Amino acid sequence: MAEIWRCGRFELSLGTPLVMGIINVTPDSFSDGGERENPADAVVWGEQIVAEGAHIIDIGGESTRPGSEAVPVPAEIARVRPVVTRLAESNMPISIDTRRPEVARACVECGASIINDVSGMSDPAMVEVAAECDAGVVVMHMLGDPKTMQEAPVYDDVVTEVEGFLLGQVSVLEAAGIASERIAIDPGIGFGKTYEHNIALLRAIPRMASHGYPVVIGASRKRFIGEITGEGAPRRRVGGSVAAALEAVRLGAAVVRVHDVGATVQALAVSGAIQGR
Repeated sequence: MAEIWRCGRFELSLGTPLVMGIINVTPDSFSDGGERENPADAVVWGEQIVAEGAHIIDIGGESTRPGSEAVPVPAEIARVRPVVTRLAESNMPISIDTRRPEVARACVECGASIINDVSGMSDPAMVEVAAECDAGVVVMHMLGDPKTMQEAPVYDDVVTEVEGFLLGQVSVLEAAGIASERIAIDPGIGFGKTYEHNIALLRAIPRMASHGYPVVIGASRKRFIGEITGEGAPRRRVGGSVAAALEAVRLGAAVVRVHDVGATVQALAVSGAIQGR
């Protein structure tokens, strides 16, 4: 795996796991919708998760939970731009979680250093945005779109198909002039996957990581954790989420995207000390 992930003005060392803290500036996200819909509240939360040890702040203005409706581009920009602008002043890498090229461009212009695209950079206009700047890029796999992705997703071989999509999109990005050191890949846990698909992809992290690109895993509070533990409320899945992050890192993930930053940072510190990392 690469030693550095180049994200705009930041060179993020991959020698130790990176924790990407989530800020959903939305009314309807599956776990914390409405809690930080106000930009001022979102900024306060960003400052808190930085204090808890986050290495990256990931800001999203459109819920991509199963069954969610698309948000108009102007509304998404209005939600995220003031938060990105303010938190980018803190000298922290800011990731914009969006599938809209217009949103990505607006946020890069006001300080975002990473474009995190749940649609896997499948829109040529998004590739153009990435090629025009020096932001880091997260290519994620999603089957279908958020509204329909959990309606009986089917694969012949989920690991091979997800891996093939990710590597294909990486090739598109590199052909557009985007340096490999800027690219990370994410198998998209919970995005058009059943419980069995999610477990297979998590077990396949070493295979995904073998291609040399940092692997991002976003398993935090997701449904498969509830299916394992019997816990129906996403916000009460902290223990399972931390366990998923620890296992993902043990298997080779470079970045874990989480809601519960403090608990994850603490767990990774203890795990790293035991392993001599």
